[in-house]
Amino acid sequence: MGVPRFSAPADVLRKLEAVTDAALAHLSLDALLDELLTRIRDALDADTCALLLLDEETDELVARAAKGLEEEVERGARIPVGKGFAGRIAATRQPVVIDDVDHSEVLNSVLREKGVKSLLGAPLVAGGQILGVVHVGTLAHRTFEPEDVELLRVVAERAALAVDRALVYDELVRIGEIQREFVALAAHELRTPAASVFGLAATLRARSGQLEAETVEELQDTLYEQSDRMRRLVDQLLDLSRLDAQTVVINRARVALAPHLQQVVQSVAARRDQVAVRVPPDLEVVADPLAIEHVVVNLVTNALRYGEPPVTVTAEHRDRHLRIAVEDRGDGVREDFVPFLFDRFRRSEGSRERAVGSGLGLAIAQSYARAHGGDLLYAPAQPSGARFELVLPVEASSALANG
Repeated sequence: MGVPRFSAPADVLRKLEAVTDAALAHLSLDALLDELLTRIRDALDADTCALLLLDEETDELVARAAKGLEEEVERGARIPVGKGFAGRIAATRQPVVIDDVDHSEVLNSVLREKGVKSLLGAPLVAGGQILGVVHVGTLAHRTFEPEDVELLRVVAERAALAVDRALVYDELVRIGEIQREFVALAAHELRTPAASVFGLAATLRARSGQLEAETVEELQDTLYEQSDRMRRLVDQLLDLSRLDAQTVVINRARVALAPHLQQVVQSVAARRDQVAVRVPPDLEVVADPLAIEHVVVNLVTNALRYGEPPVTVTAEHRDRHLRIAVEDRGDGVREDFVPFLFDRFRRSEGSRERAVGSGLGLAIAQSYARAHGGDLLYAPAQPSGARFELVLPVEASSALANG
């Protein structure tokens, strides 16, 4: 049922204009929301005001900004679309009024903890797409009148347009920063191998007839190694650029995990006995096989390069998550370096001494994990070594394992 329209009195029009002015005054999302929520709260004469944005990957509303409910943002409150007060607003795209919070389905515990008694919320819709929800609350029981509902509905319409514009602006700024960072990183990291390739090629061209055959062969081998290093670095930089720009598409499919991981391991291990794959033969999951491959290839390569045997790959479906672990029995990661383990271009002294690398592998692997909605975690192995665990969310119905 639609909310009845009304003829706005002068004071309501002034409140609406104040909110609209705030919406038009800022491009930055943070600055916009800070001003917008204050004015919405004042316009509705409420004690609290909060805005939740839709996370399309998880189909959840995430607390993004609040006035009087700051804890909601600090705790990263998430509400599934269709569930509870805010979720119902997003699902129906209609305003919702709750006169008595104590006797209603409100999933967000912060609202009860703060003593909110009555709530009024409206959807944020722009271009036919749901962006999120805005709601106001009072610390005393209040009956929101049709005029209040209509005011918030109209305010939400104006606010949605401004939020949509600010999101686009922030995304353009972010992409611009990524492009500048990519150019700087590429120029810095490619300089050394590019200089080596040029120097070797110039030497072979100018003096090939004056050099011993053995020397020519050594120069050619070094040229190949440096060219291959440059190729791998370019691939990594392009991977990182796509991940940063969020242009990597996650394509989920049903994967028989044991044979898939066996193939991944065989692609990087020189001998079959170097890595043991211990995965239930009937474990199947719905996930992106390429994303899994990107992460596991990096982890197995690192375990073989920097760790010690035995290297093992295990997998299990537990707590609605797929957990793939790669473990070795080397020295592990020094405790003081653990906070920097996934930083770009950061390498420990031990890794620099043992092998050539760019310091991008783990950063890329973690980015792939997060693009899939999961994460990549490190913990010391027991009794010694390193243990990395890829954790991906998997619906209970999409994993089968008989143990």
